[in-house]
Amino acid sequence: MVVNENSASSRRAFLRKAFASFALGTTGAFALPVFPRTHTSGEAESMDSKREQDEKMPDRYKDKFRITKLVTFKVKPRWLFLKIYTDQGIVGLGEPVVEGRADTVAEAVREIEPHLVGKDPRRVIHHWQAIYRHTFYRGGPILTSALSGVEQALWDIKGKALGVPVYELLGGPTRHRVRVYAHARSIEDIKKAKSSGYTAFKTGVLNATQSGVVAPPGFIEKAVERFAMLREATGDDADIGIDFHGAISPQNAALLIKDLEPYKPFFIEEPVNCQNVDVMARLARKTHIPIATGERIFTKWGFREILEKGAASILQPDLCHAGGIFETRLIAGMAEAYYAAIAPHNPLGPISLACGIQLAASIPNFLCQEQVSLGEGYLKRPFEVVDGHIPIPEGPGLGIELDEEALAGKLGHDWNNPEVYLDSDGSVVDW
Repeated sequence: MVVNENSASSRRAFLRKAFASFALGTTGAFALPVFPRTHTSGEAESMDSKREQDEKMPDRYKDKFRITKLVTFKVKPRWLFLKIYTDQGIVGLGEPVVEGRADTVAEAVREIEPHLVGKDPRRVIHHWQAIYRHTFYRGGPILTSALSGVEQALWDIKGKALGVPVYELLGGPTRHRVRVYAHARSIEDIKKAKSSGYTAFKTGVLNATQSGVVAPPGFIEKAVERFAMLREATGDDADIGIDFHGAISPQNAALLIKDLEPYKPFFIEEPVNCQNVDVMARLARKTHIPIATGERIFTKWGFREILEKGAASILQPDLCHAGGIFETRLIAGMAEAYYAAIAPHNPLGPISLACGIQLAASIPNFLCQEQVSLGEGYLKRPFEVVDGHIPIPEGPGLGIELDEEALAGKLGHDWNNPEVYLDSDGSVVDW
């Protein structure tokens, strides 16, 4: 963003007054069209309410620092990025998306925009509460994913305005680096990842979608044999978890878990679908292998039952779905009281990874961070893995800057969820 010298000087004076001291961070922006909107009578009443709220704010929030617009854009392979703009030239980044429902979430963000435009971005939690509670119908993947991306961007703005990483706003660092794991389907995948510095991995169940309700013995044997081969490839000085992806029946999950125990998986992820916590709790009580779940659970209220019933000792909230950075911080606090660890879910983009790293840097019960992209071709400075870890960033906000030039060739996608059927009879199965 190009700013003339006088406006830059004015901004610096404003921010010194607002925050006492800070380092300003900005990000670039796509030159995307903005279409004017007409205000309805309801929006006019809302604007009056905004003015009344502003008058009651502490003096530092009466200084001009306002959100001007929200822009979403789809990014290959299946992501949705968000930029929140402010009148001080600071732009916040977020990643609000439901895989396969990017357009739906983008529309949800557009519906949130009237609430935020004209308001101070620094009141992150206040805005989260208003967006979540004023909808009346709470939760669900679309709302909380849209809200998650908005919340991430607001934290990014606040951190940039103050000149500090987000983890500093959450109490300061609890560690100096964050362990990450790589996905591996073959021995070759593991060898390649190990050569890149990874010490932790995750794989899936061989041919999981074709297991049926009660799998034949051969299915169990082949699935366990494959995991045993991968475990041998990792060696005893590394970890490898296995993801059932909620696609395995309780009957088959029990058999698989029992036969996998000698190979000491790092964890077993989503042994069954998350819709019946009691079933998962029964499986957890029958094994010493840690059970992990959470990618399809939303907000602190969704994780309460899992913890209370002992259904999992590793929680995997997705910061792009569960409610954002601070909501996941609250979930981590709940988990700590149950001696449960946090291993954030992230099959998404580098903004999501940046948020996970900020969270991991600020909580005591972090285990490992999932990732599929370190930001090559998306960030000006991609993350680097050293000895299985990513050093915590020192830059303000989320500590990242998009590579606008590289992104220009990656805009747009039409990714949809795969349709999967049982080969033997054509019935629908989970993927």
